[in-house]
Amino acid sequence: MKNLEGMLQPGALKDRNIIITGGGTGLGKSMAKYFMTLGAKLIITSRKLDVIEATAKELEAETGGKCLALPCDVKHYDQVEAMVNKAIEAYGTIDILINNAAGNFISPTERLSANAFKSIIDIVLHGSINCTLALGKIWIAKKETNKVVLNMSTTYSWTGSGYVVPSATAKAGVLAMTRSLAVEWAKYGIRMNAIAPGPFPTKGAWDRLAPGDFGERFDMIKRVPLRRAGEHQELCNLAAYLISDYSAYINGDVVTIDGGEWLQGAGEFSMFGDVTNDEWDVVEQMVRGAKSV
Repeated sequence: MKNLEGMLQPGALKDRNIIITGGGTGLGKSMAKYFMTLGAKLIITSRKLDVIEATAKELEAETGGKCLALPCDVKHYDQVEAMVNKAIEAYGTIDILINNAAGNFISPTERLSANAFKSIIDIVLHGSINCTLALGKIWIAKKETNKVVLNMSTTYSWTGSGYVVPSATAKAGVLAMTRSLAVEWAKYGIRMNAIAPGPFPTKGAWDRLAPGDFGERFDMIKRVPLRRAGEHQELCNLAAYLISDYSAYINGDVVTIDGGEWLQGAGEFSMFGDVTNDEWDVVEQMVRGAKSV
C-alpha cells in the first residue's frame, strides 16, 4: 500500500541537519531513519547513551547516512546547551529540531506524587522549551534562516484527558508554545509546527499506557473510526513534509494524524457506530412511532 512507502522525493532533505530528542527508539528512531534516506544528517539524543549509540550505528548501516548520538537529559538546560554546541561543532549548523522526547503513564491523578507529576512536566514541557530556546537563540543571533521546529503534541492537548493529567498539562503547554513562537519567530525565518498522533504502537509507550490486560479490556483501536493503529511510515511521511521546504507556508499549525479518533470521542453519539442494520431498522420504527404521537 502507498501509505507504507516513503512520500517525498529522494534528496528532499539533502544538506539538512536534524536533531531528534528521544531519537533512540520508537517513533523518534523511525523518523530518524526516514529522514536519513532523504539525505539528512541526524543527531539523536537521549539519556541512555548505549541505546542511541546502538541506534546510530544501526541507522548508518541501513541507510548509508550520517547519524551522531549525543547523550542529553532535556530536563536540564545546561545539558541541552552542551548537546547543541557539540552538534554544531560536528555539522556546522543545525537546521531542524524535532521535540520528540516524552514521558507518560496512566494513573488516577490523586495517586500521583508531586515528583511524579513534575517528572512528566520536566521532560515534555520544559524539555521542549529548553531545546527550542537553546537552538532558537543561536539561530536568531547568527541570523540563520529557513529553520524549523516540529513538536510532537497530542489531541488531548486541546481536549484534556483524565488519567494522563501530567501529560495533558505538558502537551497543552507545548502546543501553546508552538502557536506563540510561530508568530513571534517567523520574522527570523523560523517555522514552528506540531503533530498530534493517535495510536502508533511503540514498545515502551504501549507498555505504560496499556499495561497487562488493559490492551484487551480497553482496546484503543475501537476508538478509531478507521479501526486500525497508525503505521510509523505514515507519521514519518507527515513529519518529513512538515520539516521540508515543500511546507514552507505552513506555520503555527498542529496536524492531527489519528484516523479520526478524537472526533469520534468528541461526538456525543459516536458510540452508536457498532449498532447493526437490524437494530437500526427497529430504531427507525421507534422514531417514526414517536413522531406520529
